[in-house]
Amino acid sequence: MNHRLTVVVMITLAITVLSMSARADRLQAARRPNIVLITADNLGYGDTGCYGNRQIKTPQLDRLARQGVRCTDFYSASPTCTVSRAALLTGRYPQRNGLTWQLGKEENRTGVGLRHSELLLPHFLRKQGYPTACFGKWNIGFAKGSRPTERGFDEFLGFRSGNIDYYTHVYNLVHDMFRGTEPFHSDAYSSDLFADAACEFINRNAGRPFFVYVPFNAPHYPNPGSKEPGVRCEWQAPDEYFKLYGYSPDTQDVKQRYQAVVTALDAAIGRVLAKIDTLGLRDNTLLIFFSDNGAFMRKGAGLMCASNAPLRTEGLKLYDGNIRVPCMVRWPGRIEPGTICREPLITMDIFAMALKAAGAQLPDDRVIDGRDPTATLAGKAPSPHRSLFFRYYGKPCAVRAGQYKLLKTGKKQPWQLFDVVADMGETTHLAAKKPEIVTKLAQQFDQWLAKVEK
Repeated sequence: MNHRLTVVVMITLAITVLSMSARADRLQAARRPNIVLITADNLGYGDTGCYGNRQIKTPQLDRLARQGVRCTDFYSASPTCTVSRAALLTGRYPQRNGLTWQLGKEENRTGVGLRHSELLLPHFLRKQGYPTACFGKWNIGFAKGSRPTERGFDEFLGFRSGNIDYYTHVYNLVHDMFRGTEPFHSDAYSSDLFADAACEFINRNAGRPFFVYVPFNAPHYPNPGSKEPGVRCEWQAPDEYFKLYGYSPDTQDVKQRYQAVVTALDAAIGRVLAKIDTLGLRDNTLLIFFSDNGAFMRKGAGLMCASNAPLRTEGLKLYDGNIRVPCMVRWPGRIEPGTICREPLITMDIFAMALKAAGAQLPDDRVIDGRDPTATLAGKAPSPHRSLFFRYYGKPCAVRAGQYKLLKTGKKQPWQLFDVVADMGETTHLAAKKPEIVTKLAQQFDQWLAKVEK
């Protein structure tokens, strides 16, 4: 009898321990935040109200800035889409992950793009039990093994390539929209399509921590190659967003059309924010918004309508207008609302921040260049980087260290030095006055380049 009693007691204790352990696991999972990562495509530093634009209507992004921290010195790893996205998702400098060029038309459709040995953010988050989804622009390769659902995302609705038509979803006259790995057809406006997919995913996964990446294609400039003969190549938006400004939907003013596109993007982002709030998820959601790179300021691609003000922009020469981008982060309880972060941060930091938030360790089988910026964003620590480095196509290169930025626009060009805190527009050359800083930062760049290209 005693023996039986002992067995019963032991079994009861074992069940109790297992039950408590399972409950603890559920509580731990409940404490881990949802992670929502939203990117714009070529949105300029000066294209939103919270960054000083008084013409474009962006009430949702302005509200997001009031609810979290607005970054003034956040950098993309590259001035182009493909390269910046690969750096974001791997947490590694382009020179380290190997994708240093913008994918061409055929590479976007069937190319490997980012090599398969690189592991992406959703791969690690899924190991932590997060359902993962991507809705929007991929642009880092779509060969077998390169597609989102083969690289850590449970779900994908989006397009392979670059600047698709906002309604027909073609890229250079080839249909480019997919669900998973299969073609997907819809006549929905792309910003609405991606926002609605994100909202549906959030609604479906509201009871557990989730990760959703929403890389919008707006406000990327329109592609002439994606238009049938006789169809105007112009920025596209639903009629209601032109009417908000009092414009005709048929206006041919490129500035008016661009404003409507940005406001339509803002409204789509607002719907995602509203879904999070309506479901009562705001307090346990880390939400990050930024632009993949600056606005392209050349004829037909943003000139006279988009804005990187007050930053300097010249082609793809790595002036701040190309790589310093709007970024806002909302994380209630961790980041004070209505604050500003003036510390230099970079795209890859988001990788590190997301893994830390999810309770995951950084991988130890590869170098991760991102550093968790949570304390910096909360105003409790300086930038986790001594310096940030940039190199594009092996020619333009730059270093940002504290208030200074060292820049070379080409291999045979001299170094330029700017104080980008006092001189955001990079107008005053300091190289002749501060040669010791030029030497120091140039040495840092050479040492960095030798390491990442090893």
